[in-house]
Amino acid sequence: MTAQQPLVYDAFVELAAADSAVVGLVLKGSRAHDGMVTPHSDHDLYVILADDARTDLTRFAGHRTPELDLVIVSLTEFRAAGMPGFERYALARAQVVLDRLDGGIARILADKARLGADEAFKVSSDWLDAYANSLYRSVKNHRDGQALAARLDAAESVRCLLEMLFALDHRPRPYNKYLEWELARQPLPRPAAAPLHPCRGDSPRGRARRSAGRMGGRPQSHATSVRGTEICSYGRGTCRPSQHASGLLFRILSDARGSPVLLGTGEG
Repeated sequence: MTAQQPLVYDAFVELAAADSAVVGLVLKGSRAHDGMVTPHSDHDLYVILADDARTDLTRFAGHRTPELDLVIVSLTEFRAAGMPGFERYALARAQVVLDRLDGGIARILADKARLGADEAFKVSSDWLDAYANSLYRSVKNHRDGQALAARLDAAESVRCLLEMLFALDHRPRPYNKYLEWELARQPLPRPAAAPLHPCRGDSPRGRARRSAGRMGGRPQSHATSVRGTEICSYGRGTCRPSQHASGLLFRILSDARGSPVLLGTGEG
């Protein structure tokens, strides 16, 4: 490619496919999500090389233009990408352009799209704790007349809630841009309301609910339904969240278009 012939997606794919060192090409981002392409969308392409392979394509490492972004990695590096990390959702929903490993590239993507039972248990536990703590701080700030701090903590808690809910379904959380896209195609489950197995001892959920009670109840503008999100051993399959957690998420999405504070379930 010369200065008169800038590097474009179709030409690069043809070039890469002709190189035996390339074992896979993977397209991520808006062009991997049906209906999300805009006139500003570029092509985000992973170029996966056989381990220890040598190729002139490495000269394009870090290439970034409004048309084409390239990430050139070895197969080992590709297996590890986003595991864990911010990149996981992008790769979980990526499209295979070239797979010279008899489906091996597709299997790697499938592994990124699904959290194992132990991983889901740990991740959802951690995010539940973070959600309860953010909620607790928000309620305390509201009590103390710190309106801005209360709203900021409440807004931050939404990320924790989303991370937890998707981990409970053994999935990486989508980026905000793709949240509605993801839910339209693969909704979170709405389990039938049923009592959970009682969780023994103290928990973030219990602390948040007791603290809210001591403060005179729930401020109307704040999310309080940590109830129904206690995971117990959910990741290991011994109990399930109630419908309240999923209901809270859908309320958040419904309110998002008209309210800067995406909180509240209307449930005590």
